[in-house]
Amino acid sequence: MTRKYPENTFQHCLGEWWEEDEGKDYCRGRLVRVFIPHVDQTPSQMIPTGREEPTNHEKAQFKISPLRTHQQQPSLKLPVAAMPAYPGEVRAVYRAKLRPALIVGREGKMVERTFRQGKPKWQTAPTILVAPYYGADEGEKRSGFKREFLLRICAGEYPQFVWDSLPIGSSTDESILRLDHIQPVGAHHDSINLTQFRLSEQALEVIDEWIRWLLWGGWKKDSYFDMIRTVLMDLPG
Repeated sequence: MTRKYPENTFQHCLGEWWEEDEGKDYCRGRLVRVFIPHVDQTPSQMIPTGREEPTNHEKAQFKISPLRTHQQQPSLKLPVAAMPAYPGEVRAVYRAKLRPALIVGREGKMVERTFRQGKPKWQTAPTILVAPYYGADEGEKRSGFKREFLLRICAGEYPQFVWDSLPIGSSTDESILRLDHIQPVGAHHDSINLTQFRLSEQALEVIDEWIRWLLWGGWKKDSYFDMIRTVLMDLPG
């Protein structure tokens, strides 16, 4: 689909960025909505502290505490029917928000039934890898990004940030794709809400080179990414 983008963006230089897709496939480059946890510097954990009724295993009282790797974690010995305790595990607590995200990695090969029988589902349950988008506009309810910073992101100065203007209804005109927030989500319709858009073939090549840069410190010479970034980095200001 043809959209108007600022001249100082990869989208404008490439021409075709987003395409419509009515399919139901979790393909790479598909724009989806998923719940994304906030990545805090220090996460939190939920610790059961007691029961409202000594014999009621369905309800319990909890406290929220910092979750630090260098501190010994308390043992979750208080039985709670809905939240069983397992050795060496904690109950991590995160804020999460339904955000646009880009599928960057498809689910792997299906594991044969004989290898799955009698084992926990989490061992082989299919997942896909997504990178989330965050609103870039500054406003009363959103901190957003500084304009000077956005201009640098548009030019491709950072391997972890990609500027975009998404083709879906949103409270923000500009979004930032965080490639350093790539994470797994369950390959299930309860976990993923498909939109009707996906990246064009050329746009996906650009994102692949961007990921290559982030992971391995460089990109292919004479690729779409290389040529466009060279032009944008040479623009005044």
